Formats: sequence, C-alpha cells, structure tokens
Amino acid sequence: MSDVLELVDVSVVRDGRALVDDVSWSVKEGERWVILGPNGAGKTTLLNLASSYLFPTTGKVQILGDRLGGVDVFELRPRIGMAGIAMADKLPKRQTVLQTVLTAAYGMTATWHEDYDEVDEQRARAFLDRLGMTEYLDRRFGTLSEGERKRTLIARAMMTDPELLLLDEPAAGLDLGGREDLVRRLGRLARDPYAPSMIMVTHHVEEIAPGFTHVLMIRQGKVLAAGPMETELTSRNLSLCFGLPLVVERNGERWSAQGLPLG
Repeated sequence: MSDVLELVDVSVVRDGRALVDDVSWSVKEGERWVILGPNGAGKTTLLNLASSYLFPTTGKVQILGDRLGGVDVFELRPRIGMAGIAMADKLPKRQTVLQTVLTAAYGMTATWHEDYDEVDEQRARAFLDRLGMTEYLDRRFGTLSEGERKRTLIARAMMTDPELLLLDEPAAGLDLGGREDLVRRLGRLARDPYAPSMIMVTHHVEEIAPGFTHVLMIRQGKVLAAGPMETELTSRNLSLCFGLPLVVERNGERWSAQGLPLG
C-alpha cells in the first residue's frame, strides 16, 4: 500500500514554541486513524498539516504523493475532504443543507451563479441520505442542531470524492444520542472498502467508531504511540498521553476509558 500521508522529522514552531516537535508518521491507503491527546497536544496542528493549510517549520510533509512546498496546493486540496468547526464557521447560515453540500463540488462555500449538473445533485443527495439528512435538504444550515450540522459537514467533505478524509472532533458538543448516531454512521463509512483513507481527531476513546484501524497519541507536540489500535490503545499509553492513571477497556468493537479511583 502506498503512503497517503507521510511526515518525516516535522516540527511546527510558533513564537518560539513547538506545536509539534520532530514528528514522523505515515498513513497508508485504506487506513483509518484516530489522533488522541489532551488540549494543546498538537492534534489540530497535525490535521492542518495533512490538509495542506499549514506548512512545517522543519521536516518533510508529503500528501497524496506530493511534497508540500513543491506542489500547487490549490490543485491538491480538492483531493482532501475536511470537516470541522473551522469549516462550519465559513459557511453561510442562510443556505439550505443541499446547497451547503453542493457548493463543495466547485470548491466554494457559498452559491453564486454556478449551474450544477444533475449528477452533482444526485451525489449530494446520496451522501446526505447516507448520513441521515434526507429530510433536512431544504432546512437552512444555520437552523440545524449540532449533530445535524456535523453530519452535513461530513457529507460536504465527501462531495469531491476525496482520497483523504479529515475529521476534526466530529462528535464534539453532541449529546449522548447524537454522539452514538454519528459514531454508528462513521463506523459504516469506515468499514466501506471504497471510502477514502480517514484521519479523525478526538479527545475521547468512546468516540472511536468501529472500523478505525490505527491510533496516534500525542502529548506536548511529541508522538507517544502510533500503530494498530489493538496494540497501541492500551491503559499504559493512554495514561502517559493524558497524564493520569487511566484504564482502557474494549467491549466488542467499542472502546472506553476511565480514571482509577482515588485512595
């Protein structure tokens, strides 16, 4: 399998502080990765590197076979789908759900005077249906609940048929029902052999959907563990990552973690 993403000795320094520090990491075609770590660990920095919206201070980043700094990022970015709060803030709240997804076909955030092909609308409807949003097609994006908004953003990220899909805390802010519904749908997508390689950032192991294959744990900009979920998502690694004693348990295809009782 070829590398979809490769970081070699990568550091990103801002105001004298390393947001990520000497990170080497690769994602191969078909893999589904979770990035775990506390606030400020460098998770979003890694995702911004993977999306080509951030360049390393030192080291090499290669995305979909092209090296950052030696490729036109405007040609590269349509091959990468990204869903997260940063994208949600750029989208007009007055647009309908269907329009919000359709505009991704042109790499735009808002409708202008473009004409969409019937195949574009069919694709948008199909992705929204897959994420349980068919009954919301004519709803305005700004009126959606947090869970509905997250599902719309994932459908939008899929519109360009990306080779790499990046998900920045997709379950953040959801209630228990919303989280479980999203995890179930992400699990269906992760198990689809035709789906793109995926990288998801989260703080919580309970949000890891079935079908995700690998985990990267990062703390204070440094990678603590990276590899298959079965060998790397351990109580020891998670405790080191979050800085307190934690116990990881697996129940079927789902994971959970809790702290050890005091005393």
